[in-house]
Amino acid sequence: MEQSGTSPLLQGAVQDLASGVVSALRSGDHARAAAPAAADGEAGGLALAAVRVLGADALLPATLLRTPPLPDELAVFRKAVEAFPPGAGAAPTVVWSHWAMRRTLRRLDPGHADGPDEEPDAAWLEDTTWQLLTHQLGVLAALAVPGEDCAVTRAAGRRPVDVARGFVRAVRRRDWRQAAGAGRWLTLLEGVPQTLGLENGLDFVELMGGQDPLVALQVRAARLTRAGAFV
Repeated sequence: MEQSGTSPLLQGAVQDLASGVVSALRSGDHARAAAPAAADGEAGGLALAAVRVLGADALLPATLLRTPPLPDELAVFRKAVEAFPPGAGAAPTVVWSHWAMRRTLRRLDPGHADGPDEEPDAAWLEDTTWQLLTHQLGVLAALAVPGEDCAVTRAAGRRPVDVARGFVRAVRRRDWRQAAGAGRWLTLLEGVPQTLGLENGLDFVELMGGQDPLVALQVRAARLTRAGAFV
């Protein structure tokens, strides 16, 4: 969900898309879910770019609520995957975000998901500082999905205390997006310190940053994960 360097128009489109995801997660109505209807021209390109920025979370209602996505949603999501492959030398977070989209497509639309499913390298997370680890996990919060396993989730699982420290630091810095993303990861990890008070922490992040749909999306995903709504 990294938006640095994006245009104001694209940022607005991403926020609108995130708002749709939040509405669908709150209502449980997959018909109100995320991906915008297919369109041509500039509007269509903007819609595809917004889906690519939001990544696998564009179909999060289908993933967490176990409701099949609408055909139009899948079509737009698939086009976004095809239209924005990582370029040579792309940042690891970009590569992993694209991989997560392909994995989501493979699960929800296996008939149209081809190509290798080999995981990208995640070695850069192994020895990184807890501050950078939390930042990277915040960017890759779409990978924080119950029951899914990959190198990034395993790296996070080995460092729950560091992620908890990063969550507290993000709250203190009023970086609500990073705090919400870290909080979403923490709902999946074992060994999180009880003294963290994650539930109260999520309440505070939602109160302070919940007007931002990108924050609201992460907090709602965290709450559904803690409640076991995906089972």
